Amino acid sequence: MIYRSLVRALITSAALAAGVLLTGCNSDEISLASNAKANQPVPPKLIQTMVERDMDLNSPILVRLFKQEAELEIWKQDRSGRFALLKTYPICRWSGDLGPKIREGDRQAPEGFYSISPAQMNPQSAYYLSFNTGYPNAFDKALGRTGSQLMVHGDCSSRGCYAMTDEQIAEIYSLGRESFFGGQKSFQLQAYPFKMTPVNMAKHRNNQHMPFWKMIKEGYDHFEVTKQEPKVDFCEKKYVFDAVRAPNATRDPVFEASAKCPAYAIPEDVAAAVREKQQADAAETSKLISKGTPVARTNTGIDGGMNKVFAAQVPDGNTGLSEGGDGQSLSLLSLARAPGTIPSHVNPPRAPSDNLLLGAPQEPKLAAAPASAPAPAPAPTRVANAAPAAQSDGFFSSLARKVGIGGSADATASTASAPPPAAPAKPKVIEAKRTESAVPKAPAPKAEPKQAASRPPLKPSVTADTPAPAAAAAPAQVAGSAPIVSSNSFDSRFSAVK
Repeated sequence: MIYRSLVRALITSAALAAGVLLTGCNSDEISLASNAKANQPVPPKLIQTMVERDMDLNSPILVRLFKQEAELEIWKQDRSGRFALLKTYPICRWSGDLGPKIREGDRQAPEGFYSISPAQMNPQSAYYLSFNTGYPNAFDKALGRTGSQLMVHGDCSSRGCYAMTDEQIAEIYSLGRESFFGGQKSFQLQAYPFKMTPVNMAKHRNNQHMPFWKMIKEGYDHFEVTKQEPKVDFCEKKYVFDAVRAPNATRDPVFEASAKCPAYAIPEDVAAAVREKQQADAAETSKLISKGTPVARTNTGIDGGMNKVFAAQVPDGNTGLSEGGDGQSLSLLSLARAPGTIPSHVNPPRAPSDNLLLGAPQEPKLAAAPASAPAPAPAPTRVANAAPAAQSDGFFSSLARKVGIGGSADATASTASAPPPAAPAKPKVIEAKRTESAVPKAPAPKAEPKQAASRPPLKPSVTADTPAPAAAAAPAQVAGSAPIVSSNSFDSRFSAVK
């Protein structure tokens, strides 16, 4: 069965590529699987899980993201027509804070409901593979929210996106690709601040974003009670879920995000089930508040989160906003296998006291550190490329000069074979600037750079039985190898993804 599926996928991929080429579409939309990375098959172990759960390889999928828990869920339709959880992926890195994205450059990863079409799948991504979340949607636009190129991608580092490991995104990409081959026109992405449980709603009851979260919780509840993808519409600058034609209406309602809501109805069985769930959740939330459930503190200085499985594998690991909740410390996870390769340039969330203000320029007084504090490490100690020095001469150095990195990038790459030493306690301020600008930057480009050649051509999908490499080992990557003071540094690589 697996062999037939692979053959059919390859044939369908070739047909799609040829058909779109004839229509004259641009290269970003040519094919879902136009190269080796995007053509990787669904791992046999995951296919076996589908068989056990009565799912077809090509059946529709649905994606749910949770910031606080740092988890990405893949749900897949089984043969009964209902969605069931197929696999949960730990998120390697996301940035910003709990809450929706508001404006370009705020580093926020979006929250809400988005639709992912084949045109949003990017096999040419600079971050191994990626797909565009579709932010801003009609609701975001109605509120004047801005931002572009917000992705779910590989590379395990984020500046306003949801970042997975390269192996994880390869697997997720393959599941989306197969659902499109099966006829799904688009799959839904639901992004939440946390799992919308009474406990979390009680903990965050005083958050300024609670009205927005209660609104998207309704969509969460629709999915929970029906296990069907909720139909999403917008009117009066709000979300509407599972709307149908009102009784005695002669046509289907027409929705516009900024206009008055038309007459519509919600199927009574769905409405009743959602109403019952919401009443039970509200009662439980009130009970938790009356018992003195503490209010969650606001950690705006931490800048996002990282799943504890990954945080346990990196120096000075910190899960950020996802820390706590189950009492399991990072030390207990030190021997856990990370699901994929963790690049050496990954920076975990820092404590607020160790962070500079987002986007704040470097202050001269940082140079006059106390005598007890070690001097800032030279650029070679922060190299993100573990390739041998011989590889940096020739093609890589020429490529660096072409994109404007210059001699400093070559000098950094030439020392890449030396493992980076452990960062001392005080220079955490410097480490925190890898994703936060140390100097004013030029306006970021609006399109994600296409550097497929700068990534390894193929990485095997990782299963639970596959041992993970050591956290300090870095894959051979050109992107990110420049020192942070360069205009084409690691920070600049992610400036297009806000």
